[in-house]
Amino acid sequence: MPPQLSKFIYIPCKEFTHPWSDDCLSATTGLGLHTLQECLRIYTTVYIVALLMKGKVPSKGDVKKTILSILQSTAFLSWSSFSYATFICILRRVLGNFNVLSVSFLPSFLSSLSAIFIERPSRRTLLCLYVSNIATETLYKLGLSRGYYTSIPNGGTYIFAISIALLLYFYRSKTNKQDSIYKILRILVGKYEEIDYLKNNLNCETQAYFTNESSSKSSIENCDVNKKPHIKNLNIFMKSLEVYRRIIEKIKLRGKHISCPHPFSCAHYILMGGMEVFNYALCAQLAINLFFNIKKIIKKPLLIKSIIFKKSNLNLSVFLGGFAGLYRLLSCSLRRFLQKDSSYYAIPAALISGLTFMSYSSNTIALYFMWKALQLLWNDLVEKKIVPEVKGFPIFLYCFSTAVLFHVAIFEPQFLRSSYWKFLHSMSGGRVAVMSRIPLDAFGFESSKHLADVLRKTNTTDKITYVF
Repeated sequence: MPPQLSKFIYIPCKEFTHPWSDDCLSATTGLGLHTLQECLRIYTTVYIVALLMKGKVPSKGDVKKTILSILQSTAFLSWSSFSYATFICILRRVLGNFNVLSVSFLPSFLSSLSAIFIERPSRRTLLCLYVSNIATETLYKLGLSRGYYTSIPNGGTYIFAISIALLLYFYRSKTNKQDSIYKILRILVGKYEEIDYLKNNLNCETQAYFTNESSSKSSIENCDVNKKPHIKNLNIFMKSLEVYRRIIEKIKLRGKHISCPHPFSCAHYILMGGMEVFNYALCAQLAINLFFNIKKIIKKPLLIKSIIFKKSNLNLSVFLGGFAGLYRLLSCSLRRFLQKDSSYYAIPAALISGLTFMSYSSNTIALYFMWKALQLLWNDLVEKKIVPEVKGFPIFLYCFSTAVLFHVAIFEPQFLRSSYWKFLHSMSGGRVAVMSRIPLDAFGFESSKHLADVLRKTNTTDKITYVF
């Protein structure tokens, strides 16, 4: 049994939970009201952007649904914040002291449990995946510092490769694809790798192309004959486009194996697929960088050149474009070599293609795909009645993961992801930093020392004055 579990500190709430106020109700209300403002601002932006991204004029029903979603999500997170501080004070009064669990873990678990039922059921799994992702990384860092295990070089790449292999196997073998992860996979590897495509389309696109190609060739020839003077006057750009179009047409007409589900040639499928994903990723990376540096660009417009031509902008594009191209190359090669198609080809193709993750190693992405793979694997095993269905498990996992994060944020914030610490600091109006760690040093975690380091590292502060 860890020695910290047997320690108790006998102090009033004011000395730890709310040193800025003598009254528990006033302090927790102030926290709840500040979180309410922040949540309203964040969720209003998120839901309005999501509404606009649909690309159509919103109806009255869409506007009403958006407003209700904003209010519901705001109520969920606001109540979670308010009840967290409330449960700390309640447990202190009931137990008469603070122990290592009642300081933050149990209050966070109880507040999360009471708040999650306010949120829409469709968002509960997404929230569970989000906090579980961060909690997994946090526990890994914590265990690494305690010597429970050692770091594995490129461990994130191996996690991603195994996870994406499992996900793409389901993508190629299961017909029910309501999960949002399949939209990401469809962008990466294309719709032609889905099991339903071959059944429903039977390569009609290829037949249609060859039919249209013959007629288009004759029309092009006629155009060449009738409009020669016009073609001679085309500028270099238009001629380049014409050359590009003809090259693509020739690549399309190259051979493909009969078991390949995609239209046109394998060469076209591989090259165009990789190039499209590369271009999408590059544009997205540039847009994100420009958006987050807009203030710097306004002050110094010349910075835009260095932001756009930064070498690191290519990392995401190389990873995603390389993965898409290599996956298609391996899939087509397996179909040619084994003379048939199979959903099992997704596993070796994805495992090898997943090594491109080294060019853009991200624990966040690796853990997200890992949790999605585990979720779909568990659901598949439940459907096959290999394992029993555990109702309410996503809710329990959400509450447990959130409790882990809040426990670490109070005792050992150095293990928390910097972005999540800033999120907690912003949502609480800095109160998560103002909560006094000095009494908690009795548990032996050196919490006050680590808090000072985190504040300096994240450029946040605990020097804040509150009205209540």
